[in-house]
Formats: sequence, structure tokens, C-alpha cells
Amino acid sequence: MLDIIYYPVSGILWVWHKVFGAVLGDDNGIAWALSVMFLVFTLRAILYKPFVKQVRTTRQMQELQPQIKALQKKYSKDRQRMALEMQKLQKEHGFNPVMGCLPVLLQAPVFIGLFHVLRSFNRTGTGYGGLGMSVEENANTANYWFSATDVQSFLSARLFGAPISSYITMPKETLESFGAYGTVPTVANIAAVAVPLMIIASVATHFNSRASVARQSAAAAANPQSAIMNKLALWVFPLGVLVGGPFLMIAILLYWVSNNIWTYAQQHLVFRKIDAEEDAKKQAALERRADNAPKPGARPSLDKKKKAAPSSQVVDAESTDAETSETGESSADERTGSGGGSTGQQRPKPKPRPAANRPKSNKRKRR
Repeated sequence: MLDIIYYPVSGILWVWHKVFGAVLGDDNGIAWALSVMFLVFTLRAILYKPFVKQVRTTRQMQELQPQIKALQKKYSKDRQRMALEMQKLQKEHGFNPVMGCLPVLLQAPVFIGLFHVLRSFNRTGTGYGGLGMSVEENANTANYWFSATDVQSFLSARLFGAPISSYITMPKETLESFGAYGTVPTVANIAAVAVPLMIIASVATHFNSRASVARQSAAAAANPQSAIMNKLALWVFPLGVLVGGPFLMIAILLYWVSNNIWTYAQQHLVFRKIDAEEDAKKQAALERRADNAPKPGARPSLDKKKKAAPSSQVVDAESTDAETSETGESSADERTGSGGGSTGQQRPKPKPRPAANRPKSNKRKRR
């Protein structure tokens, strides 16, 4: 049913085992351990871009928190309208909530696939995941991409005396099945390898969570839901590695340690890159603002007055022409004498008629 996950995971593990086995030997436990670690590194490299988008989505969600809270307050009584407005806000800013959890969703099938493939190297038990095979049947049965020879190589490999598919609470009959291809491991051998890996994985999980929490904004950290998740990430998840470690195979603990190592390095590189980009944007915005602002001691720009000057000059010219035309006519009248006389004489102004000589109005006659 989940072969679509099991075959790719086993294929990547097979490639890395061939690489390290060619150098260290096929039956070498360190070669198998490095194969598991580089399987993790390969998958995390594939998920690098989704991780960067996850970080950017988280930053963007923190920036949109004031607007989200305003919408929640405004449409607190109308859930449907609130959902529509939230979708509209996310669409305007290109915000995709799925990208925030995509890397985690993609890592979960990988973890399940690796756990199943590693467990399938030894199928002699009758408990959970065991098929009840005999030692001979198990050693001669292929495991997805791994042939029967590869299965025997895995059973023969020891990491400091412990098979990497063993765990502290493994049943005794399952441990004895390793005896056909090497020494039978004891619980002490397995614990000597598993316990340090459990502690390293737990501490690394705590510090990775601490780095993520430290980069949260004050508003996001004050959110009750975020506060609960932060406590879980800081203390409960690391404690879960210690509690569940005895039930996890050494290879799974190697997966956990490798995953935390990659996460620690990737977080610092990605966060540093994004911080540099944001600082560059802020610096560019400050430079643009400084270029647009007037310099100290400089007078205001007169561009608007200069642009308005030609139109005012046209108006002044028209008014001047009108005045000159009027003055020209009046001066011509003044220069013209009565009866076409000399230009030096001025025409006398007519005296007002006396009231007696004024013509009577026609209105009186009509009455």
C-alpha cells in the first residue's frame, strides 16, 4: 500500500550504501550508519526550498498578525464573512498557510518509510512488524531495493558491537537471529550505542526549538496557542526522544541525530540569508527616502511656480494689449481736434444740459 514511499527511501539508502561500502566494506557498520545519515541529508536537501518557503511564510504570518486580529475583531459574530476576508487578505499578500507545514508533512512519510525498510531487514519476530520468518528465510528474502546479499550484509554489520536495526527493548529471540551472521548482541551493547544517541538527539531537538522560538516576534510569543506550542517544542518533544528511545532502532536514532544536525545548520544559514535580504530592503527604503527628502538648508523647489509662469505671462500680455488698445483709442481721440482741426488742440467736453431743456419722457404722454 505504501510501496510508493518504501521503494524511493530504500533506493536512496541502497545508493549510499554502495558508495560507502565500496570504501569501507559492505559489511561495515560505519558504512551502513553513514548510509542512513546521508539518506537524511539527501531528503533534507530535496526539501530545502520548501523549508525556505516555510520560514518566509512564518515571517509573513507574523507581519499580518495585526490585520488578522483586526478582521477577527470586526467579524467576530460572522464566521463566514471572517473566513472570506481572511482568504482575501491572504490572496492579496500571496500568503499560503500550507507552506508553513509542508516540510513537516513531507518528512513524516520519509520517517515512516525508513522505519519500515530498516525493520524489514529482520523479519524473524512475531511481534509488531514481524513476519515470523525463520533466520534462513529472512536472510534469503530481498528487502525492496536490497537483494538477499544486501540483507545478509546488513545482518552482519555491527556499529560498536550492535546491529543498527536493533533497539534496547528488542525481544530475545529476535536478538538471537543476528547470531547466524555474527555475534549475538546484548542489551548492554545496544544501550552503549543507543543511549548516547538518545541524549544527543534530545539535546539537539531542544536547541533547535530554542533557536526557532528566539526568532519569534513578541506578539507571536504572547499568543496563548504559540506559548503552548513553544513549551511542547522546548521540553516535551526532547523528553519524548529520551522516553521513546529504548523502543527505537539505532538507525532511527541516527536518523534523528542527522536530521537535527542538518536542521541546526540549515536554520542558521537560511535565517542569516533572510535577515540580510530584509536589512538590504530596509536600507534601500531609507536611501530612497533620503533622496526624496530636501537637503538641510535648501530652499523649497520652485518648479511649480516656474511651470505656472508662462500662463500668467500670457494673461498679463493679453491684459496689457487690451489696455494699450484702450489708451491708444483715447489718445487718438484726444489728438483729434473739433471739426478736424489741428492735433495740438483738445476737443472740449460737452456741458450737461439744463433740466428745462431736457426732452420730456414719453411715459408721461402715454399717461
